[in-house]
Amino acid sequence: MRLLLSLTKHWKRLSGRQKPLINWLVFAALVAGYFIWQYSRMPGAALYGHNHTDRPIFSYFVNDNWGGNGGVTCCWRIEGKTLKVDWILDVTPEQIKQGLEEETLSIEIPNPPRKRTDDTLHVHFLPGDQVRMAWSDKHTSPLKEELREFYAGDQERRSE
Repeated sequence: MRLLLSLTKHWKRLSGRQKPLINWLVFAALVAGYFIWQYSRMPGAALYGHNHTDRPIFSYFVNDNWGGNGGVTCCWRIEGKTLKVDWILDVTPEQIKQGLEEETLSIEIPNPPRKRTDDTLHVHFLPGDQVRMAWSDKHTSPLKEELREFYAGDQERRSE
């Protein structure tokens, strides 16, 4: 309380030019602080789903951000040391005849390394209910070469 009274007395003793200058400096410090805080945060990101399984992905989410059923969705704030991926495995008419049903799956995996320029999180759904992810500043996945056997299988399934 004494500090507040002391500051009030000092404020009243300031000249007419000093008060606006101090007000301006406080405002400028707040604006600068906001921009520094925004710059230190990672920008929003797109989700790009890659399905390498024999079942359709009905929908998926990364940290509760909707990734659709393939392709790209934008723009999400995807942060954290680990990411929770939830996805719904759908069924084709042939799989329904085989007795398969829709399944909801979930996994938590470490957030891959990300550079400030990376704006797309590639989410790869692999056989055996596995998920691989990688950040990129392009719409092509950095895992494409590493997962080329799955990409080759995707091409074979499409041609059947």
